Amino acid sequence: MDYNTYNTQRDKLILPEYGRYIHQMVREAKMIPDRETRTRQVKAIINAMSVLNPQLRDMNDYYHKLWDHVYIIADYDLDVDAPFPPPARENFVSRPHAIGAERDSVKVMHYGRNIQNMVMAIASKPAGEERDAMTMALASYMRKQYLIWNKDTVSDHTIFHDIRTLSNGTLTVPEGAKLSEIQGEFRQPNAPGTRMQQRQGGQWHKNKKKKRSTSNGQ
Repeated sequence: MDYNTYNTQRDKLILPEYGRYIHQMVREAKMIPDRETRTRQVKAIINAMSVLNPQLRDMNDYYHKLWDHVYIIADYDLDVDAPFPPPARENFVSRPHAIGAERDSVKVMHYGRNIQNMVMAIASKPAGEERDAMTMALASYMRKQYLIWNKDTVSDHTIFHDIRTLSNGTLTVPEGAKLSEIQGEFRQPNAPGTRMQQRQGGQWHKNKKKKRSTSNGQ
């Protein structure tokens, strides 16, 4: 073993909990030509492994576990007289489960994927009053989300058009529907009205103040 190199420059340990010395001992034992001598050496290694991992002794089959571990460290290539059959590689080595990427891209970014999924879920339901009611409730929610993003005003036509876009044209709102009929005019927090209403209100207060000044002057 080269003591002048860093661990990061050495081979990766198969079972790090046993340390580099145990791995080196297993590699050296594999090269012993005599089977009987090789078996005795591996048994000695297993005794050392049990000392390094005493928690395994709490298991009923801890001795079997140690033999499995020594086979794993030997890369399943170990010819000895073992009290247990060698473990199968496929039982310990498995490929990670592949996670599929999102199939559909987000069509309208300020709504996000959740609203897009909700639109498609409603579109999959049979036509009728229930789907119409769900569509209008979603349209109302989308309007609020739009105003959070845009912080201004938005027409019903824009929301209804976005619903058709998100559903690939399969979902439309009931004919003649208006969002103002199912919710009040949306206003930003601490704002008495829309920007136009605020400007009109400010002008009204100025005119009223001017009239008071004129009356006092008379």
